[in-house]
Amino acid sequence: MRYALRRLGFFVVTLWVALTLNFLLPRLMPGNPALAMLTKFRDLSATPQTLHALEILFGVNSQQSLLSQYGSYLGHILTGNLGISLSEYPTPVTTVIGSAIWWTLGLVGVATILAFILGTGLGIVSAWRRGSKLDSIVPPTFVITSAIPYFWVAMVLVLIFGLTLHWFPSQGGYYVTTDTPGLNFTFFQDVINHAFLPAVSLLITTIGTWILTMRNTMITTLAEDYVRMARAKGLPGRRIMFDYAARNAILPNLTGFAMSLGFVVSGAILIEYVFNYPGVGYMLLQAVSGEDYPLMQGLFLLITVAVLFAILVADLLTALLDPRTRTAR
Repeated sequence: MRYALRRLGFFVVTLWVALTLNFLLPRLMPGNPALAMLTKFRDLSATPQTLHALEILFGVNSQQSLLSQYGSYLGHILTGNLGISLSEYPTPVTTVIGSAIWWTLGLVGVATILAFILGTGLGIVSAWRRGSKLDSIVPPTFVITSAIPYFWVAMVLVLIFGLTLHWFPSQGGYYVTTDTPGLNFTFFQDVINHAFLPAVSLLITTIGTWILTMRNTMITTLAEDYVRMARAKGLPGRRIMFDYAARNAILPNLTGFAMSLGFVVSGAILIEYVFNYPGVGYMLLQAVSGEDYPLMQGLFLLITVAVLFAILVADLLTALLDPRTRTAR
Protein backbone atom coordinates (compact mmCIF):
# COMPACT_ATOMS: atom_id res chain seq x y z
CA MET A 1 0.00 0.00 0.00
CA ARG A 2 2.82 2.37 0.85
CA TYR A 3 4.48 1.60 -2.49
CA ALA A 4 1.27 2.38 -4.40
CA LEU A 5 0.79 5.67 -2.54
CA ARG A 6 4.40 6.64 -3.19
CA ARG A 7 4.05 5.96 -6.92
CA LEU A 8 0.73 7.82 -6.99
CA GLY A 9 2.36 10.83 -5.33
CA PHE A 10 5.14 10.76 -7.92
CA PHE A 11 2.47 10.63 -10.64
CA VAL A 12 0.67 13.70 -9.25
CA VAL A 13 3.87 15.76 -8.94
CA THR A 14 5.05 14.80 -12.43
CA LEU A 15 1.63 15.58 -13.87
CA TRP A 16 1.70 19.04 -12.26
CA VAL A 17 5.15 19.73 -13.72
CA ALA A 18 3.94 18.57 -17.15
CA LEU A 19 0.88 20.80 -16.95
CA THR A 20 3.05 23.77 -16.00
CA LEU A 21 5.43 23.18 -18.90
CA ASN A 22 2.48 22.74 -21.24
CA PHE A 23 1.23 26.13 -20.06
CA LEU A 24 4.56 27.94 -20.40
CA LEU A 25 5.93 26.57 -23.69
CA PRO A 26 3.23 28.00 -26.02
CA ARG A 27 3.54 31.37 -24.31
CA LEU A 28 7.30 31.38 -24.79
CA MET A 29 6.91 30.67 -28.51
CA PRO A 30 6.93 33.62 -30.88
CA GLY A 31 3.60 34.71 -32.25
CA ASN A 32 0.07 35.07 -30.96
CA PRO A 33 -2.82 32.66 -31.64
CA ALA A 34 -5.26 35.55 -31.98
CA LEU A 35 -3.07 37.29 -34.57
CA ALA A 36 -2.61 33.96 -36.37
CA MET A 37 -6.39 33.58 -36.57
CA LEU A 38 -6.83 37.11 -37.95
CA THR A 39 -4.06 36.52 -40.46
CA LYS A 40 -5.65 33.24 -41.55
CA PHE A 41 -8.89 35.02 -42.42
CA ARG A 42 -6.97 38.05 -43.76
CA ASP A 43 -8.74 40.35 -41.34
CA LEU A 44 -6.20 43.13 -40.89
CA SER A 45 -8.78 45.74 -39.86
CA ALA A 46 -9.71 44.12 -36.54
CA THR A 47 -9.98 46.46 -33.56
CA PRO A 48 -7.98 46.02 -30.35
CA GLN A 49 -11.23 44.94 -28.68
CA THR A 50 -11.61 42.11 -31.21
CA LEU A 51 -8.02 41.03 -30.67
CA HIS A 52 -8.52 41.06 -26.90
CA ALA A 53 -11.70 38.97 -27.21
CA LEU A 54 -9.87 36.37 -29.31
CA GLU A 55 -7.01 36.24 -26.80
CA ILE A 56 -9.51 35.52 -24.02
CA LEU A 57 -11.13 32.84 -26.19
CA PHE A 58 -7.78 31.14 -26.83
CA GLY A 59 -6.63 31.47 -23.21
CA VAL A 60 -3.68 33.80 -23.85
CA ASN A 61 -5.06 37.04 -22.43
CA SER A 62 -2.02 39.31 -22.60
CA GLN A 63 -3.66 41.87 -20.27
CA GLN A 64 -3.70 39.38 -17.40
CA SER A 65 -0.71 38.52 -15.29
CA LEU A 66 1.02 35.21 -15.97
CA LEU A 67 -0.15 33.88 -12.60
CA SER A 68 -3.79 34.74 -13.40
CA GLN A 69 -3.48 33.04 -16.78
CA TYR A 70 -2.02 29.98 -15.05
CA GLY A 71 -4.94 29.81 -12.64
CA SER A 72 -7.44 30.10 -15.49
CA TYR A 73 -5.52 27.45 -17.43
CA LEU A 74 -5.68 24.94 -14.56
CA GLY A 75 -9.38 25.66 -14.12
CA HIS A 76 -10.05 25.00 -17.80
CA ILE A 77 -8.03 21.77 -17.67
CA LEU A 78 -10.04 20.49 -14.70
CA THR A 79 -13.29 21.19 -16.54
CA GLY A 80 -12.06 19.63 -19.79
CA ASN A 81 -11.89 22.92 -21.69
CA LEU A 82 -8.81 22.79 -23.93
CA GLY A 83 -9.73 25.84 -25.99
CA ILE A 84 -10.79 26.42 -29.58
CA SER A 85 -8.86 24.99 -32.53
CA LEU A 86 -7.50 27.55 -34.99
CA SER A 87 -7.44 25.21 -37.95
CA GLU A 88 -10.98 23.91 -37.28
CA TYR A 89 -12.44 27.14 -35.90
CA PRO A 90 -14.84 27.32 -34.06
CA THR A 91 -14.65 23.60 -33.15
CA PRO A 92 -13.37 22.88 -29.60
CA VAL A 93 -10.01 21.13 -29.30
CA THR A 94 -11.59 18.19 -27.45
CA THR A 95 -13.92 17.56 -30.39
CA VAL A 96 -11.10 17.77 -32.91
CA ILE A 97 -8.93 15.34 -30.92
CA GLY A 98 -11.89 13.03 -30.36
CA SER A 99 -12.39 12.72 -34.11
CA ALA A 100 -8.84 11.39 -34.58
CA ILE A 101 -8.00 9.50 -31.38
CA TRP A 102 -10.05 6.43 -32.26
CA TRP A 103 -8.26 6.02 -35.59
CA THR A 104 -4.90 6.10 -33.82
CA LEU A 105 -5.98 3.75 -31.03
CA GLY A 106 -7.30 1.28 -33.57
CA LEU A 107 -4.18 1.38 -35.76
CA VAL A 108 -1.20 2.00 -33.49
CA GLY A 109 -2.76 0.35 -30.45
CA VAL A 110 -3.55 -2.92 -32.15
CA ALA A 111 -0.18 -2.97 -33.95
CA THR A 112 1.68 -2.32 -30.66
CA ILE A 113 -0.19 -5.08 -28.81
CA LEU A 114 0.36 -7.57 -31.63
CA ALA A 115 4.06 -6.69 -31.85
CA PHE A 116 4.47 -7.18 -28.10
CA ILE A 117 2.61 -10.52 -28.01
CA LEU A 118 4.31 -11.98 -31.07
CA GLY A 119 7.74 -10.56 -30.23
CA THR A 120 7.61 -11.75 -26.63
CA GLY A 121 6.45 -15.22 -27.66
CA LEU A 122 9.17 -15.57 -30.29
CA GLY A 123 11.76 -14.26 -27.82
CA ILE A 124 10.74 -16.85 -25.23
CA VAL A 125 10.89 -19.74 -27.70
CA SER A 126 14.19 -18.53 -29.22
CA ALA A 127 15.85 -18.33 -25.80
CA TRP A 128 14.48 -21.73 -24.74
CA ARG A 129 15.79 -23.27 -27.97
CA ARG A 130 19.04 -21.38 -27.96
CA GLY A 131 21.31 -22.38 -30.82
CA SER A 132 18.54 -23.98 -32.90
CA LYS A 133 17.61 -22.98 -36.45
CA LEU A 134 14.74 -20.87 -35.10
CA ASP A 135 17.12 -18.97 -32.85
CA SER A 136 19.58 -18.49 -35.70
CA ILE A 137 17.03 -17.09 -38.16
CA VAL A 138 14.21 -15.27 -36.37
CA PRO A 139 16.01 -12.81 -34.03
CA PRO A 140 18.61 -11.59 -36.58
CA THR A 141 15.97 -11.18 -39.30
CA PHE A 142 13.62 -9.06 -37.23
CA VAL A 143 16.45 -7.07 -35.65
CA ILE A 144 17.47 -6.05 -39.17
CA THR A 145 13.90 -5.05 -40.03
CA SER A 146 13.73 -2.99 -36.82
CA ALA A 147 16.75 -0.98 -37.97
CA ILE A 148 14.97 0.04 -41.18
CA PRO A 149 13.07 3.36 -40.95
CA TYR A 150 9.39 2.53 -40.73
CA PHE A 151 8.38 5.27 -43.16
CA TRP A 152 10.63 3.60 -45.77
CA VAL A 153 8.93 0.25 -45.14
CA ALA A 154 5.58 2.04 -45.48
CA MET A 155 6.54 3.54 -48.85
CA VAL A 156 7.74 0.15 -50.11
CA LEU A 157 4.46 -1.47 -49.09
CA VAL A 158 2.51 1.33 -50.76
CA LEU A 159 4.51 0.87 -53.97
CA ILE A 160 4.11 -2.92 -54.08
CA PHE A 161 0.69 -3.66 -52.62
CA GLY A 162 -1.03 -0.34 -53.17
CA LEU A 163 0.12 1.10 -56.49
CA THR A 164 1.38 -1.99 -58.32
CA LEU A 165 -0.80 -4.90 -57.22
CA HIS A 166 -3.77 -2.79 -56.05
CA TRP A 167 -4.48 -5.24 -53.22
CA PHE A 168 -4.95 -2.62 -50.51
CA PRO A 169 -5.73 1.13 -50.43
CA SER A 170 -2.66 3.35 -50.19
CA GLN A 171 -4.10 6.35 -48.35
CA GLY A 172 -6.91 7.48 -46.07
CA GLY A 173 -8.89 5.69 -43.40
CA TYR A 174 -11.87 4.75 -45.58
CA TYR A 175 -13.40 5.62 -48.93
CA VAL A 176 -15.07 8.97 -48.33
CA THR A 177 -17.03 8.93 -51.59
CA THR A 178 -18.60 5.50 -51.14
CA ASP A 179 -18.71 4.78 -47.41
CA THR A 180 -20.78 6.36 -44.66
CA PRO A 181 -19.09 6.07 -41.25
CA GLY A 182 -21.18 3.88 -38.97
CA LEU A 183 -21.52 0.52 -37.26
CA ASN A 184 -21.96 -1.69 -40.29
CA PHE A 185 -19.95 -4.51 -41.80
CA THR A 186 -19.13 -2.72 -45.06
CA PHE A 187 -17.58 0.27 -43.33
CA PHE A 188 -15.72 -1.95 -40.85
CA GLN A 189 -14.26 -4.04 -43.67
CA ASP A 190 -13.18 -0.90 -45.52
CA VAL A 191 -11.47 0.46 -42.39
CA ILE A 192 -9.58 -2.83 -41.95
CA ASN A 193 -8.41 -2.73 -45.58
CA HIS A 194 -7.14 0.84 -45.20
CA ALA A 195 -5.39 0.07 -41.90
CA PHE A 196 -3.70 -3.15 -43.06
CA LEU A 197 -0.62 -1.65 -44.73
CA PRO A 198 0.07 0.92 -41.96
CA ALA A 199 -0.32 -1.80 -39.31
CA VAL A 200 2.03 -4.17 -41.15
CA SER A 201 4.59 -1.36 -41.46
CA LEU A 202 4.52 -0.78 -37.71
CA LEU A 203 4.56 -4.51 -36.95
CA ILE A 204 7.59 -5.23 -39.14
CA THR A 205 9.65 -2.40 -37.67
CA THR A 206 8.79 -2.88 -33.97
CA ILE A 207 8.55 -6.62 -33.39
CA GLY A 208 12.33 -7.10 -33.50
CA THR A 209 12.86 -4.98 -30.38
CA TRP A 210 10.54 -7.16 -28.31
CA ILE A 211 12.13 -10.36 -29.65
CA LEU A 212 15.67 -9.26 -28.82
CA THR A 213 14.93 -7.84 -25.35
CA MET A 214 12.83 -10.83 -24.31
CA ARG A 215 15.38 -13.33 -25.63
CA ASN A 216 18.28 -11.70 -23.78
CA THR A 217 16.35 -11.41 -20.52
CA MET A 218 15.10 -14.99 -20.88
CA ILE A 219 18.63 -16.33 -21.38
CA THR A 220 19.79 -14.57 -18.22
CA THR A 221 16.83 -15.92 -16.27
CA LEU A 222 17.43 -19.49 -17.45
CA ALA A 223 20.81 -19.40 -15.71
CA GLU A 224 19.26 -18.66 -12.31
CA ASP A 225 19.40 -21.23 -9.51
CA TYR A 226 15.64 -21.62 -9.16
CA VAL A 227 15.40 -22.67 -12.83
CA ARG A 228 18.13 -25.25 -12.31
CA MET A 229 16.28 -26.50 -9.22
CA ALA A 230 13.07 -26.85 -11.27
CA ARG A 231 14.94 -28.89 -13.85
CA ALA A 232 16.48 -31.03 -11.13
CA LYS A 233 13.00 -31.77 -9.78
CA GLY A 234 12.04 -33.14 -13.17
CA LEU A 235 9.31 -30.61 -13.89
CA PRO A 236 7.95 -30.52 -17.47
CA GLY A 237 9.87 -28.26 -19.82
CA ARG A 238 6.78 -26.25 -20.77
CA ARG A 239 6.09 -25.43 -17.12
CA ILE A 240 9.69 -24.40 -16.51
CA MET A 241 9.71 -22.24 -19.63
CA PHE A 242 6.54 -20.31 -18.79
CA ASP A 243 6.01 -20.48 -15.00
CA TYR A 244 9.64 -20.19 -13.88
CA ALA A 245 11.61 -18.47 -16.63
CA ALA A 246 9.22 -16.44 -18.77
CA ARG A 247 7.15 -15.15 -15.85
CA ASN A 248 10.22 -13.52 -14.29
CA ALA A 249 11.94 -12.54 -17.53
CA ILE A 250 8.91 -10.63 -18.81
CA LEU A 251 8.81 -8.18 -15.89
CA PRO A 252 11.33 -5.67 -17.34
CA ASN A 253 9.43 -5.74 -20.63
CA LEU A 254 6.17 -4.74 -18.96
CA THR A 255 7.43 -1.23 -18.27
CA GLY A 256 8.53 -0.81 -21.86
CA PHE A 257 5.21 -2.18 -23.09
CA ALA A 258 3.29 0.20 -20.83
CA MET A 259 5.28 3.16 -22.12
CA SER A 260 4.63 2.00 -25.67
CA LEU A 261 0.91 1.93 -24.93
CA GLY A 262 1.20 5.42 -23.49
CA PHE A 263 2.83 6.67 -26.66
CA VAL A 264 0.08 5.03 -28.73
CA VAL A 265 -2.05 8.17 -28.36
CA SER A 266 0.70 10.22 -29.99
CA GLY A 267 0.26 8.15 -33.12
CA ALA A 268 2.93 7.28 -35.66
CA ILE A 269 3.46 10.63 -37.37
CA LEU A 270 5.46 9.49 -40.39
CA ILE A 271 3.34 6.37 -40.94
CA GLU A 272 0.14 8.40 -40.80
CA TYR A 273 1.71 11.02 -43.07
CA VAL A 274 2.75 8.45 -45.69
CA PHE A 275 -0.71 6.86 -45.74
CA ASN A 276 -2.58 10.15 -45.17
CA TYR A 277 -4.21 8.37 -42.25
CA PRO A 278 -6.63 10.51 -40.16
CA GLY A 279 -4.94 9.87 -36.81
CA VAL A 280 -3.50 11.95 -34.00
CA GLY A 281 0.04 11.91 -35.43
CA TYR A 282 -1.09 13.38 -38.74
CA MET A 283 -3.21 15.90 -36.82
CA LEU A 284 -0.21 16.94 -34.71
CA LEU A 285 1.84 17.52 -37.85
CA GLN A 286 -0.93 19.68 -39.30
CA ALA A 287 -1.27 21.61 -36.04
CA VAL A 288 2.45 22.42 -35.99
CA SER A 289 2.54 23.46 -39.66
CA GLY A 290 -0.64 25.53 -39.25
CA GLU A 291 0.47 27.16 -35.95
CA ASP A 292 -2.62 25.85 -34.19
CA TYR A 293 -1.39 26.53 -30.66
CA PRO A 294 -4.51 25.35 -28.74
CA LEU A 295 -4.57 22.06 -30.64
CA MET A 296 -0.83 21.53 -30.12
CA GLN A 297 -1.24 22.22 -26.41
CA GLY A 298 -4.14 19.79 -26.15
CA LEU A 299 -2.27 17.03 -28.01
CA PHE A 300 0.87 17.45 -25.91
CA LEU A 301 -1.23 17.30 -22.75
CA LEU A 302 -3.00 14.15 -23.94
CA ILE A 303 0.29 12.42 -24.78
CA THR A 304 1.86 13.38 -21.45
CA VAL A 305 -1.07 12.18 -19.35
CA ALA A 306 -1.29 8.92 -21.32
CA VAL A 307 2.42 8.15 -20.85
CA LEU A 308 2.39 8.99 -17.14
CA PHE A 309 -0.72 6.90 -16.56
CA ALA A 310 0.81 3.98 -18.48
CA ILE A 311 3.98 4.13 -16.37
CA LEU A 312 1.91 4.22 -13.17
CA VAL A 313 -0.07 1.15 -14.24
CA ALA A 314 3.18 -0.64 -15.19
CA ASP A 315 4.71 0.10 -11.77
CA LEU A 316 1.62 -1.22 -9.97
CA LEU A 317 1.49 -4.36 -12.13
CA THR A 318 5.19 -4.98 -11.53
CA ALA A 319 4.64 -4.66 -7.80
CA LEU A 320 1.81 -7.20 -7.97
CA LEU A 321 3.80 -9.69 -10.03
CA ASP A 322 7.15 -9.24 -8.26
CA PRO A 323 7.00 -9.13 -4.42
CA ARG A 324 10.63 -7.99 -4.31
CA THR A 325 9.50 -4.59 -5.64
CA ARG A 326 7.16 -4.08 -2.69
CA THR A 327 9.64 -5.18 -0.03
CA ALA A 328 12.72 -3.37 -1.40
CA ARG A 329 13.84 -0.33 0.53
